[in-house]
Amino acid sequence: MSSMNRKARRAARREGKLDDAAFLKVADKFIDLANRENRTVLASELHMAFLFAAARYNAFVAKTVFDVDEHEAFVAHMVDQYREMLRQNLADDSLEPPSPGEEG
Repeated sequence: MSSMNRKARRAARREGKLDDAAFLKVADKFIDLANRENRTVLASELHMAFLFAAARYNAFVAKTVFDVDEHEAFVAHMVDQYREMLRQNLADDSLEPPSPGEEG
C-alpha cells in the first residue's frame, strides 16, 4: 500500500486498512503498552504474555473473520510471518543496548 497517494491512503484508513506508516503507528501502541507494563512486570515474563495475546487474537481472527478451515496451513503461514519479523527486528541495530555510560 506504500505506493498509494495521500488521498488513497486516507480512504484506505477510513476503511480500517493500514498503510506502512499506520501499521507502524499501531505496532508502536502495542510496544508502548509493553513498556508501561514492563515497569512492574519482568520483560522475561511480559514477552510471553504478549506472545500469548498475539496467538489468541490471531486465532480469533482466523476463526471469526477469515473463517479458516485449514488450521495447520494458517499456523504455518503465521509462524513464517513471525519468524521473518523476528529476524528483521533482531538485525535492527537500533535495538542494541546502550554502551556503558550512554543513555538510551
